Amino acid sequence: MNVKFGCSSINWTNDDLPSLGAELTYEQCISEMALAGYTGTEVGHKYPKDVPTLKKALDLRGMQVCNMWYSSYFTAFRNAETLAGFQDHLDFSYALGARVVTVGEIGVSVHIQPETPLFPNRPVLSDEQFENLAKGLNKLGEMAKKHDMTLCFHPHTGTGIETMEQIDRIMDMTDPELVTLLLDTGHVTVAGGDPVAVIKKYIGRITHMHFKDVRRDILEALKASKTESFIDGVKYGLFTVPGDGNCVDWKSIFDVMKASDYNGWVVVEAEQDPARANPLEYALKARKFLRENLGQ
Repeated sequence: MNVKFGCSSINWTNDDLPSLGAELTYEQCISEMALAGYTGTEVGHKYPKDVPTLKKALDLRGMQVCNMWYSSYFTAFRNAETLAGFQDHLDFSYALGARVVTVGEIGVSVHIQPETPLFPNRPVLSDEQFENLAKGLNKLGEMAKKHDMTLCFHPHTGTGIETMEQIDRIMDMTDPELVTLLLDTGHVTVAGGDPVAVIKKYIGRITHMHFKDVRRDILEALKASKTESFIDGVKYGLFTVPGDGNCVDWKSIFDVMKASDYNGWVVVEAEQDPARANPLEYALKARKFLRENLGQ
């Protein structure tokens, strides 16, 4: 396999809850990623917004941007707003090395609402919302393709696209030449699905991967709660890195990757409170686990 390994800045400074890791600089993030053996990163909220400054900092550490999240609002029918900012996003991430671009739909998401209980309030999309989302993703996919980039859609807890049924539906409704899939092992697990089933079914359409595991006891407590939000789960330690949790069947994930000769990025993304889980320690733990199991 020609797998490349990256690490997300959200392990150091949280984009959904900026108070987590507020004291850490982006320079520390990318320095520790490089120290742990990663060559790619995904852009976080603390990263510089101009290409020369960020590219210089990455080049000094042998790093590049491998992907960058873009928020879409198609389920809220905010089409013009979503489309308006996408070209600049493509230009910025392409200049820093990315050839895939992730789109996450947050028009009606509850995962970014720190006071909203997660499981009692997970959105259920209407047919009209699904149709608008699919058409919008196809349009963004056309724009990405013209820019020599590949769009990958990110199913995510609390957004209305998270379960296997919902993933199947949006994949069926979008053009496979324009819209690919991002496998996030953690979010599929939290949604009650099996990431092994997702990778087996969609490996030919998966162009980017986020690897994280889930702590089962915290997940069960979050599911049972009628008051706690997705952000609460993150603070309590819902997610962790590959090689540390107890929910994901990594052997089966790796077997599918090896059999398919997956050629793309694997990004360790396990948002935790850095005061409770030292980011460098966990980045090293994940890199060792991946090296032992994928031989790279």
